[in-house]
Amino acid sequence: MKSKLILCALAGTALMALAAKDPVLMKINGKEIKLSEFEYLYNKNNQQQVQQESLDQYVDRFVTYKLKVADAEAAKIDTLESFQKEFDGYKADLVKPFLEDVSVREKLVNEAYERMKYNVDVDHIMLPLGKDKVENDAILARMDSIRNCVINGEDFYELAKKFSIDPSVKNNQGHYGFISSGLFPYVWEYQAFNTPIGEMCKPFRTDFGNHLIRVNDRRKDLGTVEVEHILRLFPRGANDSAKAVIKQQIDSIYTALLNGADFEEMAKTHSQDPGSAKNGGKLPYFGVNRMVKPFEKVSFELNDGEMSAPFETNYGYHIVKKLAHKDTPTLEEARKGIEAQMSRDERANAPRDAKLKEAMEFYKYKENSKFADFIQTEITKHGQYDSAFVASVLKNSNFPICEYANGVTIPASAIAKVINPKAKMNNEAAKAYILSQVEPIAKKEIMKYYVDNLINDNVEYRNLINEYRDGMLLFEISNKKVWEGASKDTTGLRKFFEANRKNYTWEHPHFKGIILSAKSDSILQAVKADIPTIGVDSLTTTLHNKYKRDIKMERMNFAQGENDLADRIVFNVSNDEKIDSNYPVAMVLEGGIINAPEDYTDVKGQVTSDYQDLLEKNWVDELHKKYHVEINKKVLKQVKK
Repeated sequence: MKSKLILCALAGTALMALAAKDPVLMKINGKEIKLSEFEYLYNKNNQQQVQQESLDQYVDRFVTYKLKVADAEAAKIDTLESFQKEFDGYKADLVKPFLEDVSVREKLVNEAYERMKYNVDVDHIMLPLGKDKVENDAILARMDSIRNCVINGEDFYELAKKFSIDPSVKNNQGHYGFISSGLFPYVWEYQAFNTPIGEMCKPFRTDFGNHLIRVNDRRKDLGTVEVEHILRLFPRGANDSAKAVIKQQIDSIYTALLNGADFEEMAKTHSQDPGSAKNGGKLPYFGVNRMVKPFEKVSFELNDGEMSAPFETNYGYHIVKKLAHKDTPTLEEARKGIEAQMSRDERANAPRDAKLKEAMEFYKYKENSKFADFIQTEITKHGQYDSAFVASVLKNSNFPICEYANGVTIPASAIAKVINPKAKMNNEAAKAYILSQVEPIAKKEIMKYYVDNLINDNVEYRNLINEYRDGMLLFEISNKKVWEGASKDTTGLRKFFEANRKNYTWEHPHFKGIILSAKSDSILQAVKADIPTIGVDSLTTTLHNKYKRDIKMERMNFAQGENDLADRIVFNVSNDEKIDSNYPVAMVLEGGIINAPEDYTDVKGQVTSDYQDLLEKNWVDELHKKYHVEINKKVLKQVKK
């Protein structure tokens, strides 16, 4: 059976109004086919063909294609539940690229990649989040006061030690040193990499707190390094004497390494880093600010293959051997990691938000300026905001809260479905609360409207959807009329073979029959003795039931050289090295050598293919008689090649 026609296309993202000129090129069975659809498929076909077709040749093939689709529609294949379910699945995937602004995504990817090229040296102060907007605004004002203190000459690090709640301030006094991208929340990182050298950003908020960043310097990114190391840990609360003991141990290991000891074996034996010791001390590639500063400094300063002398960190004494380094990756190498990180932060929704904004502008969205007065009047009339107000006023109100797409409105009743009817607030707060729901509801409805109307408003999407739909219909109707139809029509296949027997010949004779193999010669002799006592009609069944797995029967139709067993048993070709050790002896159970096909089953694949071609031709001839085709020659001349 032939494969399903699954067609791929690169979807664009811009909204395209149907107001653009798109004349009707042809009508098939009364159904209009626009110039844009024909051009889309024609140009795509030419890109895929080694030898391009002429326009006239493609028109003939396109008409045949659409006639088959028309026949599928006439057979109501497109109304079947199974078809609709599969088509809906394709639509859900095909619409995704049209739900976001690809240019915004690409801009964010490039922005993130540019940050990967540099490291920035930053200082940081963090204050806590407020429990509400009022408290948070007060904290931001406090942070702004700290910023002004720095501007007026006070020491940043002293202020950090005094006010910052960042846990790292105990060790770094607010000085992070050089950092690379990809380690911090997007907003935090954006401020760090976009603040000019020597300046502080304005206070800002993340989900972790309120922040102030100062940028001291910038340098080219150092890339990543791969090292292996040996660590001897300091005991908890180690004094100088205890550290001296550890120093003697690491010096002894270092001396052994200098005298030729294998680094990885020494790491496995002596390193106290449980994560890397079992791997010979090897660590994954790491970049700037992933390790404690002394370890990072040594690792990046070594040459590839070079080993350090013992050095101290807060954890103990280390010896590092640098294995390799990598420079900043290319954009394509970094893209997957950037996009994965984007999917986990606030950037994830940016491309979709941009598309939504575009759709709202395209559909001329505007809020109803009179809705605020309506709410004020109704709340005052009711007396207060409560569940009764929501149920009796909002839920039953058709007052429009907004308008889009030249007259489509959303009623106030839509707000009743999303607000909390039991919230406690005064009338002014309730009014603000209700009005705050207008835009979120409108965005949701407009996006749904956009998707529902995309096939009418976007030529690219329409052509893509039609391509998939028609491809599915073409497969189903072709399968029914030709492919599966031919394979199941045994009577038709036999008649076709008999009528065209002269076309089916073999260059070499074939063995047609059954070869029986046995696990031993004694079993084979027993089978031979039984054969005369068994009727022809039940021969294979009876032998199978009696001997079960002691024998194996294989039905064949092969020429010499096409099957090892037939070559040995029938054509007397010596190939003992290819004997099945489980069934070493065999004989012809039935059949013999024939010089030409006796039945269509002897050449079923070729006969079926030829019969399908005949059914296809007859079907196409029938389609041209059954359905009317009109082609506008003037519009055809507009086709862009």
